[in-house]
Amino acid sequence: MAHFARIDSNNIVTRVHVLNNAVLMKDGEENEQQGVEFLQNLYNNNDRYIQTSYNQNFRKNYAGKGYTYDQARDAFIPPKNCSYLVLNEDTCLWEHPTPYPDDGGNYIWEEDSNGWITNPKELEDA
Repeated sequence: MAHFARIDSNNIVTRVHVLNNAVLMKDGEENEQQGVEFLQNLYNNNDRYIQTSYNQNFRKNYAGKGYTYDQARDAFIPPKNCSYLVLNEDTCLWEHPTPYPDDGGNYIWEEDSNGWITNPKELEDA
């Protein structure tokens, strides 16, 4: 199956459509434009449709409603749900500004200190 994201004027994904791969075939090869034209004809519009990969084989991430399409990166970026997160340029995913400690401890992110602290629940149980 092929997947196409409908993009609004702000480059936000409003819907993801699933198409049979046969719709994309042109001269024996898959062609993204065939899918775009199929959807535009189906919905009788000139909306912008961009193919997305369920397996994340291209455009970094599988598009979902509310994702942003970044044309410069040719990538779908999920919504940023916390102000302190930073964009990983390689994956186009939001991450904490410092990696999770790898010492086997149990940590939570504290916004006030902008860092990882030992999980207070874990301290209560000790």
